[in-house]
Order: sequence, then C-alpha cells, then structure tokens
Amino acid sequence: MSFAVVTGANRGIGLEITKQLKSKGHSILAVCRKPSEELSSLGVDIISDVDVSKESDLLKLKSKLGGQKIDLLINNAGIMRNDSINSLDTKTVQEQFVVNAVAPLKVVSSLLSNLSAGSKVAMITSRMGSINDNTSGGKYGYRMSKAALNAGSVSLAVDLQPKDIAVAIIHPGWVKTDMTNQTGLIDTKTSVNGILKIVDELNLKNSGSFWHTNGEKLSW
Repeated sequence: MSFAVVTGANRGIGLEITKQLKSKGHSILAVCRKPSEELSSLGVDIISDVDVSKESDLLKLKSKLGGQKIDLLINNAGIMRNDSINSLDTKTVQEQFVVNAVAPLKVVSSLLSNLSAGSKVAMITSRMGSINDNTSGGKYGYRMSKAALNAGSVSLAVDLQPKDIAVAIIHPGWVKTDMTNQTGLIDTKTSVNGILKIVDELNLKNSGSFWHTNGEKLSW
C-alpha cells in the first residue's frame, strides 16, 4: 500500500490515521473541511474546504486526484447529534443520514475510477449501528445512519469483489475525541492501531465484515 485518501483528517481519529499512515511511509491525501494546525504540521498533502456530503466538493476532490491510483480509501468523516424521542428533530436525523451513510458511498462512487485490483476501502462506522447490540436506546439519527452505512457497505463489498477491491466496516471503539467530549475508554492511538491492523489483514475472503477495532467480529 502506498497512497491513501483519508476523509475527516483534521482531528480525532482521522488525524491519528493520517499520522500513523505517514509514519508507515505511505503518501496521503488528507481530506477535510478546515485543516487544523496539527494536520498542517504533518507535511502531508491536504485538500480543504471539502464537505463530503456535497457533490461539487466531491468533484473538486476527484479533480485533485486526477488519475492517481488509491491503494487505501478511509471514509472517516462523520457527525453525531444528541437526539432523543422527546426532542426528535427530523432535520438533524436527515443530516446524520446524509453525512454518515450516503456521503461515504458517494465518495467511493466518485473515486471508483481511482480504485483498482488490490485497493482497499475502510468505512469507519459504529457499533451503535448494530441492532443486536442496542440495549441503551436514544441517539436515533446516529444509530439509524450507522446501521444504514453498515448495510450499504456490505452491498459495496459485494459489488466491488469482482474488481478485487475489499471493504472493511470498522467500529473504532469508544474513543476520547471531541465527538465523545473526551469521555471515551481508549485514546486515538490505540483505536487507530487496531483499525490499521484490520486494514492490513483485509482481503476478499473477509471483505464486508463488521469489526471492532480490537479485532472482534461484531453482530449486526
């Protein structure tokens, strides 16, 4: 693997993915809406002002890449809103669907010509999208959007298999990031160590599987 594209690369898990890939010698295109100082200091190629939910911004990303082959595409960008049955805002539910479920598939679709035999795609999802695992309720938009992402990613794995492109569906763990208000159980380094190990072991036989960053297979 030599060239990687990482969305949501300006902070949190995406920033740590970018750091670790660089340390392993990969060339990277870091995709974000606004680069952080830490991302800018890494010395990687950055394309900013990209909202992955906007068609025009995906065209900008495609233009930036040109004919560059992508060995690894990591769809990490995502949002979480704190909605409950007592304060359900359909606009924020829809927003989460667009960003968390539809946008990652649109990224892959837009960059499909840059992927080829041996390329890998990683979808950063959440076990909160697991129906079987849901024992605490709430977070309607986030849970539903991640369940939709999981379903779409399995279809993607099926569709890309004839092209020799494997797809991983990865829960990063409960990570200490801004999204979780730093209340997570593990840090980004631990999470990303696991994510990249799964990516390393990804192949056509295990493509479409749903993993925890610790290597555990998760139920749907």
